[in-house]
Amino acid sequence: MNAQPDASQMAIARANRERELLSDALARVGIGDRKAFEFLYRRTSAKLFGVCLRIFGNRNEAEEALQDAYLTIWNRAAAFDRDKASPISWLVAVTRNKAIDRLRARDKGKAVDLDEALGIADTSPNAEARLAEKDDAKVMDRCIDRLDDRDANFIRAAFWNGRTYADLAVAESTPLPTIKSRIRRALIKLRHCLEGSE
Repeated sequence: MNAQPDASQMAIARANRERELLSDALARVGIGDRKAFEFLYRRTSAKLFGVCLRIFGNRNEAEEALQDAYLTIWNRAAAFDRDKASPISWLVAVTRNKAIDRLRARDKGKAVDLDEALGIADTSPNAEARLAEKDDAKVMDRCIDRLDDRDANFIRAAFWNGRTYADLAVAESTPLPTIKSRIRRALIKLRHCLEGSE
């Protein structure tokens, strides 16, 4: 008797295959592959447009937000780690964050009635919170200074200056996987240092 795969097994296999295709495409986009970017856009734009449309409720604004999101995806694809997130989850998170940033920027300039303004809570941190943030920043700086100079520069460039892993690979004439693994190891050392400082 031949055992045929059931519908759920086939669906799982299709989902796994799609995940692999998108992960591979993101890896290629991370090194500047335009064809991979086109493939990624064709496979994901409908879903990501839906995310933008839910946030804005307006087709034109959703289309502009989607364009911003894909620009960010192009610039940050090298940061995608298939071991930490599914490609579609990562893409949705980038798109959602970009759309929310755009929404906030749009709404920032709108005038508010004075009576409404009185009811808005002051969300700025109090003095105690600001002191704690300064202490955290000092601890972070000390931990980064303990890293190898090259690794410390990678961390600062990637997380403070917004450089992509692909940019760093080109600037350092180093393969992208090497840059990723060095940064991953540096982040692990950084985490251990920060945990020891708590």
